[in-house]
Amino acid sequence: MKIRFLLLNAFTVGGTVRTVVNQANALAEAGHEVEIASVWRRREEPAFPIDRRIRVHALVDASPAAPVWRKRLEALAMRSASRLVPRTEVRYSRFNRLTDRRLVKYLSTLEGGVLITTRPALNLLSAQYAPRSVVRVGQEHLHYEHHKPDLARALRAGYRQLDALAVLTEADEQSYRSVLDGSGVRIARIPNALAEARPQPSALDRPLVVAAGRLVKAKGFDHLITAFDDVVREHPDWQLRIFGAGPEKDRLRDLIHTRHLYNHVYLMGPTSHLDEELAKASMFVLASRHEGFGMVLAEAMSHGVPAVSYDCPHGPREIITDGDDGLLVPPQDRPGLTAAMNRLIDDPDLRITMGERARASSERYAMESIRPRWEALFGELLAARSDREAAGPHAA
Repeated sequence: MKIRFLLLNAFTVGGTVRTVVNQANALAEAGHEVEIASVWRRREEPAFPIDRRIRVHALVDASPAAPVWRKRLEALAMRSASRLVPRTEVRYSRFNRLTDRRLVKYLSTLEGGVLITTRPALNLLSAQYAPRSVVRVGQEHLHYEHHKPDLARALRAGYRQLDALAVLTEADEQSYRSVLDGSGVRIARIPNALAEARPQPSALDRPLVVAAGRLVKAKGFDHLITAFDDVVREHPDWQLRIFGAGPEKDRLRDLIHTRHLYNHVYLMGPTSHLDEELAKASMFVLASRHEGFGMVLAEAMSHGVPAVSYDCPHGPREIITDGDDGLLVPPQDRPGLTAAMNRLIDDPDLRITMGERARASSERYAMESIRPRWEALFGELLAARSDREAAGPHAA
């Protein structure tokens, strides 16, 4: 089976990149012909290890090794705003006239196989420009209601031209079934899969809380830092390490200093080895205002690390069973978040019990469980495409 993934930037650190690389590696390992196309390349090597059998290429090479003459030729087009991507797309600034041209050329010249696009702009462009001979599968990593109204309207119209839309949660599935009702687009709920086959379990014996994600307002790290301030008052030997990069870094650093938490809370920056950091933790905390899924919760749980999370939309409730393998706190309940962390700190036996249950619960996200669901979806879509082609141009 020929399978292509299209990412905005396959060479950087990020949750979507990590999960897509996991999918691609697993499919290549299973013997499929896999390709990863990246709109951008700004560094020499990908941040996450990619199977050597996978062809990786960039539509725009802005890495240090790219020829200077080419960068000069492309500079003007890169300064002009995109005409194809909706302005309310979160990553609109990453698109321009040059990426418009390269994307249209790439998509329109594809033949056969499956194309998986991984964010709204790319899903819409695939629906419009990829030939009908290609099975076009869009991936949604955010809930429909979190998109701005202008973008949501574009998705309602554009997604109807896809063959399938893959979503992460039951809530997403219900929303998109309603939005795309009558379109004939297949809606498939397939959660992200864990990267490691046998994650290293944590001993749960360090006074260490770990959090991870892009440093943006939606991730609620300001809430977490403030809540952890109250934890430290009772447990001054405990530390919080936050992994990730983003525009909120300076504001979060100021918050840490304002609250004199510089010996307790650390902004660790991005890492491509989060699994190693999770294996050191005694607790994982997610304080997001909203989530697309919250795969990092399952990753922590796979290391036997109990998780505390706001019960935000959408995802944590589908991953954590409250009181069994982790703790859910009402959204934005900062005192509740503090209390949940203190509860696990004060009760090492509860940490161990929840950690064991968390590890068992995370097995449903193992790659050997998730990969066959992708293969089945692709196989069914390819068979349906073949049947329509055999029936002729007037087939429904």
